[in-house]
Amino acid sequence: MKPTLALLLFALMAFAPPAANLYQFKPLDINGTQMDLSLYKGKKILIVNTASKCGYTYQYADLQKLADTYKTKLVVIGFPANNFGGQEPGTNAEIKTFCSSKYDVTFPMAAKVSVKGSDIDPLFKWLTTKSENGVLDANISWNFNKFLLDENGKLLQHYGSSVDPNSEAITKYLK
Repeated sequence: MKPTLALLLFALMAFAPPAANLYQFKPLDINGTQMDLSLYKGKKILIVNTASKCGYTYQYADLQKLADTYKTKLVVIGFPANNFGGQEPGTNAEIKTFCSSKYDVTFPMAAKVSVKGSDIDPLFKWLTTKSENGVLDANISWNFNKFLLDENGKLLQHYGSSVDPNSEAITKYLK
């Protein structure tokens, strides 16, 4: 390769645009099967890092209500994570049983991931890094942070734990 061509390729890679959208990711669902997020094209998606032993765990009920109310416009996906205070110690099977028996969760649940730190899941690295998502940097400081994506899988907003899933801050995008 000529030096000028090598420099051009390096420059293109260094200034590559951020990843286009959510659909490039293939997380595992709570049963260990690869999820095809492109099945949700045309709907908004709310991604939430969840935990079963958290002060915000009651939000499972609120998330289910949101999913039921806006089922033609929105898909909620829970991503269990044990990053904060050991509040999601269970296995995927235990988490699934807890969510269905205690909160009647029917929205999709992913396999347990890390949402922070050196072992951060690639999807959450994308969600929290502006240079990757092209929209914003986000700090996940606790369980039940929420990420709203548009119908094309592009990030719209990040909400902290204390934002109620049925608040106007979120539902205004669904009307």
